[in-house]
Amino acid sequence: MTENSTTALFQVFDQSATVLMHSLETSYLDAFIETADNLLDKRTVRVENGLPAKQTVQELTALYQKVDYQKMDAQDIRRAIQMVMIKATKVDHIQAVHQITPDTIADLLGYLAAGLVAGREQLRILDPAVGSANLLTAVMNQLQDRVTKTVSGFGSDNDASMISVASISAQMQRLSLELVQQDSLTDLAVPQVDLVVSDLPVGYYPIDENVQNYETHSHMGHSYVHHLLMEQAVNQLQAGGFAFFLVPSQLFQSPEAKGLLGWMQDQVFLQGILNLPQDLFLNEQAQKAILIVQKRGADARQADRVMLGEFPSFDDKVALQKFIDDLVVWEKQALLNSK
Repeated sequence: MTENSTTALFQVFDQSATVLMHSLETSYLDAFIETADNLLDKRTVRVENGLPAKQTVQELTALYQKVDYQKMDAQDIRRAIQMVMIKATKVDHIQAVHQITPDTIADLLGYLAAGLVAGREQLRILDPAVGSANLLTAVMNQLQDRVTKTVSGFGSDNDASMISVASISAQMQRLSLELVQQDSLTDLAVPQVDLVVSDLPVGYYPIDENVQNYETHSHMGHSYVHHLLMEQAVNQLQAGGFAFFLVPSQLFQSPEAKGLLGWMQDQVFLQGILNLPQDLFLNEQAQKAILIVQKRGADARQADRVMLGEFPSFDDKVALQKFIDDLVVWEKQALLNSK
């Protein structure tokens, strides 16, 4: 990461969004979307109904001259947008479901996924809970060097603001990302993909009639949205494809675990579940894990050894590197040899 480059871009985003927030009397997030669209439109400030005022236009134009995102590294751009989203959660009190996946976790997911797709000509990757696309674009950037031709991303979310941020992020990072604004549990308007990565929202899905055909739906009351999204994502996977989900570490201890396990036994191979360090979370109930599943079919098979464990603290660099090295060996021996 080029820290100075990321900081410089964030400062332009932040200062110009703050100016627009006051000028247009809008939220910080909507002001950021407006200012980013201006930057994408050759640094041209859009004026509607006399707003923003001429003096504000001049102020914004001067700010836009301070950076040239087109000459920046994609990861630096992504991190600058990530910083904006962190501020937006505080200024606008954005709900927890839209909070972004930390970089360390995104890097881990990308690293694990990269080992399974190295050498492919093309790769299609889906996040059915894409949000601002921070996780998806972080992983796509890591996979670019492992795939010989193209990495194409697909993401869906029912929040228009999140889709706007995701689109801005992809355009600025020069990534091929197709986005759809929709309820991801209705008929998903994306093609079959080779890989899934998603930090799944946790909670109940309120529209019971939409999910009666899902194997993971609850027979008593509302269903868990994270169970339903796993099923939907796997439906979009090619046979033998892998999915990496961020899930509650107590996933299999919930009242609906039996139904989830029944679906998994029919549709996927559970290849690994890795708890993230406890010290990343406020309490044990909030702890998350990386769930690794492989869709049945093609030449997929159950790994001889399911990878179960917990990452050491990310502060313990030596222990963390050893754990990651062990994961790489496991991937090669247990997953790649089975293909």
